[in-house]
Amino acid sequence: MPRKLHNALTPLAVKNAKPGRHTDGGGLQLLVKPTGARSWVYRYTPKGKEKAREIGLGAAGQGGMSLADARDEAAALRVKVKAGIDPLDERDREAAQALAAAQAAKVAGTTFKDVAAAYIAANEESWRNPKHRQQWRNTLDTYVYPVIGDLPVAEVETAHVLKILEPIWKGKAETASRIRGRMETVLDSAKARGYRQGENPARWRGHLAQILPARTRLSRGHHKALSYEEIPAFVRALHKREAVAALALEFTILAAVRSGEVIGATWAEVDLQKATWTIPADRMKAAKEHRVPLSPRAVAILESLQPLGSHYLFPGAKGGKLSGMAMAMLMRRMKVDATVHGFRSGFRDWAAECTGYAHEVAEMALAHTIENKVERAYRRGDLFDKRRRLMDDWAGYCEGGREDGEKSDNVTPLRAAGVK
Repeated sequence: MPRKLHNALTPLAVKNAKPGRHTDGGGLQLLVKPTGARSWVYRYTPKGKEKAREIGLGAAGQGGMSLADARDEAAALRVKVKAGIDPLDERDREAAQALAAAQAAKVAGTTFKDVAAAYIAANEESWRNPKHRQQWRNTLDTYVYPVIGDLPVAEVETAHVLKILEPIWKGKAETASRIRGRMETVLDSAKARGYRQGENPARWRGHLAQILPARTRLSRGHHKALSYEEIPAFVRALHKREAVAALALEFTILAAVRSGEVIGATWAEVDLQKATWTIPADRMKAAKEHRVPLSPRAVAILESLQPLGSHYLFPGAKGGKLSGMAMAMLMRRMKVDATVHGFRSGFRDWAAECTGYAHEVAEMALAHTIENKVERAYRRGDLFDKRRRLMDDWAGYCEGGREDGEKSDNVTPLRAAGVK
């Protein structure tokens, strides 16, 4: 029987060892790589097993574990192996426990507000509407953070969600619905990042739908609107008001566009000679450029505003663009129970009931997306010439029945000092 090695290596031998394995005895080996890097390895056969295993002990040589320390470490491992403990399995368990503890500590320190902030930062560039970005922050600041902002996101439960939603679910239905959706999104993000497990407590279908009133009772409904028969009288009432907001509102009605598109409009987008306004894609709801044919009356409105010298078509009283609430507040002062957006409905009803224009002409005038995918794929043009005739007729109707393109004679150029 060959003699078992015991303390076969010396410090000098460790220092000068060539590439390969060098056995010290008792399972301890020095591993030298061709690069000169050297490390200690303990080789053992687990109790009840036939195949040997190896576990690294650390670097050897200068700056690493000394020969004496390596022998002590190997001796300790031999005791464990004799006791039926597999050192590699034990190390893996300890590493897994340490990782779990670190993850638990990280999760415990990650609040709902932390995850929400990370989600907004990662996604806000894709939200082309600045108002949408601001609403995300405002609703969370106002309604959500006071309740769960500092709570570990892993601990958010249905009771917390209900505490936020129930006080506003009936009185502020649309706001509550959006808040619920935003909480659901943040909590989904937290789960995807490993900060929480289980079902999403802000989920509507199959969860909150069983607790809160049915969504159908909270339907958004249509924007309040004047009937198309009432619009000419309203436009005539606007003519009596000398304010940029009044001209902006009339222009919005004549162009059948959204108020935000008018408020943000600049002179660079307008060609008065061609009577065309081109709204860039980044300011359109459908993210697609939209050309608006301007009626003679719409052109006259813009010409009256040119002396103001603003970058925007409709400037505010303190410079910059007109306030987003200016037109709505004007309607409130005029005691009109309708929304600015509702005039688009009036235009659509008028086009359907009082004209022979095709459905798609009116829909394109409103910059609506064609729902039918096949039709959308084949329709490359924007029916601009037909839309111009439609908008001229609409302007004539709004002006009290004129459809001959005659300009109104009551557009007075506004002086900068007189802007209201």
